[in-house]
Amino acid sequence: MSTPDSTVVKAFLLDLQNRICNGLEALDGAAQFAEDSWKREEGGGGQSRVLTGGAVFEQAGVNFSHVMGASMPASATAHRPELAGRSFEAMGVSLVIHPKNPHIPTTHANVRFFIAHKEGADPVWWFGGGFDLTPYYPYLDDVVEWHQSAKSLCEPFGEEVYSKYKQWCDEYFWLPHRNETRGVGGLFFDDLNKQGFEQSFAFMQAVGNGFITAYAPIVERRKGTEYGEHERQFQLYRRGRYVEFNLVYDRGTLFGLQTGGRTESILMSMPPLVRWEYAYTPEAGGPEALLYSDYLKPRDWLNL
Repeated sequence: MSTPDSTVVKAFLLDLQNRICNGLEALDGAAQFAEDSWKREEGGGGQSRVLTGGAVFEQAGVNFSHVMGASMPASATAHRPELAGRSFEAMGVSLVIHPKNPHIPTTHANVRFFIAHKEGADPVWWFGGGFDLTPYYPYLDDVVEWHQSAKSLCEPFGEEVYSKYKQWCDEYFWLPHRNETRGVGGLFFDDLNKQGFEQSFAFMQAVGNGFITAYAPIVERRKGTEYGEHERQFQLYRRGRYVEFNLVYDRGTLFGLQTGGRTESILMSMPPLVRWEYAYTPEAGGPEALLYSDYLKPRDWLNL
């Protein structure tokens, strides 16, 4: 297995953050990202970039972090018990975009690299990441194009890669207490190292580079779609699912909090406005009901 090189991974991640922020600013056309650099007392730090009050994006956060410590947190050792007692280094880019227009989906993406060390033993390392889409008023063409973009970037790495990581995404972003998916999925992968460092890193790069290519056309198509207060209120209600998942189930949120990460950066994924409604039921036959009946369950979007 090839030797991992965290230096080249970090260089890619910093460049990726720049390119994604530039792409989002171009899509918004009005607002720019503000950068907030931070340091972590136990080791490492990062830079958070947040765009607020844009013409298209109500809030968008693109965070780079590079942290290290003497021991792995419980959220990591529960998943990989062999890591207990090892020091660690973790780095990644994570982003969440909350558009203003309810016809533009919210989206999330991240790519990350972990390496754990122990004296007298080989390092344990892996890549993870993915991206997913959370529409409020979904369009089938958007969802199919999103998944086709995901499939296309996976194809050079094997015929089975897309279906494997698409299924993993559906399973990961499942809200059992709501009996629904968070959105229409995408890709999710973790523990990637069996192919060796170069090939694993190449796949992580493909996912990171493929995100803006998949998302930008959807934004361009939907940003001029008219909406009213009814659609806005439904968007705010559905944003509550995002909060529920991130605070109850998301491993990245738990890892960040348990490793003493910067709380503002970890929770920048939260929407700026959100609401809950007791026992909400969509009107039968309406577009809100269509979201529940046709989109919030795992489907083979490329072979309907």
